[in-house]
Amino acid sequence: VDMASSRVELNTITYSAAVSACANGGKWDQALRLLVDMAFARVELNTIAYSTAVSACAKGDEWEQALRLLVDMASARVELNTITYSA
Repeated sequence: VDMASSRVELNTITYSAAVSACANGGKWDQALRLLVDMAFARVELNTIAYSTAVSACAKGDEWEQALRLLVDMASARVELNTITYSA
C-alpha cells in the first residue's frame, strides 16, 4: 500500500482506515507496514490504529506479532482498552 503517492491527506484517520482494510483482507503484513509508515511520516499511532493491526495479526494467526504490538503500545504509552485486548 503506497499511500504517500496518493492525493489523500495522510493522517491518523486515513492510515487507520487503510490498516482496517488490510485487516479485513487478511493482509496482516501490510497492516504492520502501514504502522511503520505512520511512524516514519510522524503520524500519531493511536489506540485505533494499533488495535486494528492487532486484529489483523490475530486474523492471520500471527499471535506473536500481535503480542509484540501490545508491548509496543505500552512502550509508546498508547492506551490499551477493551477493544485492543479483544482483537
